Amino acid sequence: MIGLIGKKIGMTQVYTADGSQVGVTAIEAGPCPVLAVKDKNIQLGFEAVSEKHVKKPQLGIFKKLNIPALKLIREVSKEANVEYKTGDQLRVDLFKEGDFVDVSGVSIGKGFQGGMKRWHWNGGPMTHGSTSRRRVGSIGSSTTPGRVFRGHHMPGHMGAKKVTVQNLKVIRVDLENNVLLVEGAVPGYKNGYIMVAKAKKIKKPAPAGSGAKKAKK
Repeated sequence: MIGLIGKKIGMTQVYTADGSQVGVTAIEAGPCPVLAVKDKNIQLGFEAVSEKHVKKPQLGIFKKLNIPALKLIREVSKEANVEYKTGDQLRVDLFKEGDFVDVSGVSIGKGFQGGMKRWHWNGGPMTHGSTSRRRVGSIGSSTTPGRVFRGHHMPGHMGAKKVTVQNLKVIRVDLENNVLLVEGAVPGYKNGYIMVAKAKKIKKPAPAGSGAKKAKK
């Protein structure tokens, strides 16, 4: 779905119109110039950078479009019934308050971790003399099947993976500063790059009275 390249600024709290306090993530979303238009996708760029940090073939594309060199280039799906031209600018007004978005980014890397932290194991006994409090323990049988199944939860590298958080509500849109405030947390560290796209699976409000108990006769 159509979206923008952005940068995670940080988290804060805001008050909504009804006085509720909401934790939000501030995202610098766009502006993203259109670098190329393809059959199903469009190519977007984000964040100006010195020309010495850009490869010559890419630099030629930027000069041809008469735009400054950009650090990131990503492709997103085109929106139906919308015509795109190279050089167009996609801005944060692509979204409005109340919309739902999907945010993708690389989660914070936590290095090599044991099973208790990585997979939330309960751990072994803490009684006197026990030496297996945080150990892995048995991981399979020596007879049948006689091997360890692929994907078994074990200690290993934690984090630093692409993660998508779906259906985050847009609380505020700051057109002047190209800032988007979305409810909740998004993947990655501060100043990390993310993709913000229109939600694929929009939450549907629960039908009225669905949670209420039937009155006894």
